[in-house]
Amino acid sequence: MSLAADRNEPWDWEISNRSSWRNWPVKELWAYRYLLFRFIRRDFLINYQQTLLGPLWVVLQPLFTLVVYVMVFSRWIGIDTGASPPVLFFLCGILLWGLFSDLFTGTAFIFTHYSSLYTKVYFPRLIIPFSVAGTHLLRFCIQFVLLVAVLAFYAVFRDFNFSWNFWLLVLPLSILLTALFALALGLIFCILTARYRDLGNIVHLGVRLFMFVTPVIYPISSLPSGIRWIVHINPLSALFEVFRYALLGQGIFSMWQLLYSAVFIIITFFIALIWFNKQAIRLIDIA
Repeated sequence: MSLAADRNEPWDWEISNRSSWRNWPVKELWAYRYLLFRFIRRDFLINYQQTLLGPLWVVLQPLFTLVVYVMVFSRWIGIDTGASPPVLFFLCGILLWGLFSDLFTGTAFIFTHYSSLYTKVYFPRLIIPFSVAGTHLLRFCIQFVLLVAVLAFYAVFRDFNFSWNFWLLVLPLSILLTALFALALGLIFCILTARYRDLGNIVHLGVRLFMFVTPVIYPISSLPSGIRWIVHINPLSALFEVFRYALLGQGIFSMWQLLYSAVFIIITFFIALIWFNKQAIRLIDIA
């Protein structure tokens, strides 16, 4: 009995070592969507296995960071958070920045961390970075519930004036654009770190430095007008200000700055996708 495949038999897709700038594996990604969901579930659970507190670390980590930020930047350094309570102001910045930094660093090393998986079985290479993004978005959603709880506490017991406004509708967009920018940069740097391992040190250092040109621990209104343009070049700045304005009613941004951030991030993401699709097949043996 011959097991040879019939050349005239139709197939859904063909696996080969050829790559193209126009290769968009949308059909494959949809076919492997259940694998994507399994990776998200696995990555979320494996981070908290064999730990004392388990998934509680999802909310404990930003809370511990919040205590440090309030003590250092509010009490000791004296950063003015305006009309917003320091706890709410810093918690907004911590959660949104945590989404960006964790998603970026999580995808910037996928070819080194998942090299054994990539070389043993075939699946669309974008499944791994998308699963990392899904995992961190899931963590952010849980942490956002913590933010809502703290916000409700201040509104009820500390007389914080929370008001519903139009920008609450833009809030999900600011979160998704932040995640999209982190994913785009991660797709670019995962190619670079696979070829040049020493760039991993630059990635970690760059994230720390990038935080200081992003309004995480300070409002843009506290900066001298002569240097605000440096922060406004950063496409994340307007997103952080919108995020705070929607929840706290405090932030400086314009529609042009939001449009710049959205266009810049979307273009960067498509460039990253094109480059990843072109280079991913070649990097399997290198990684």
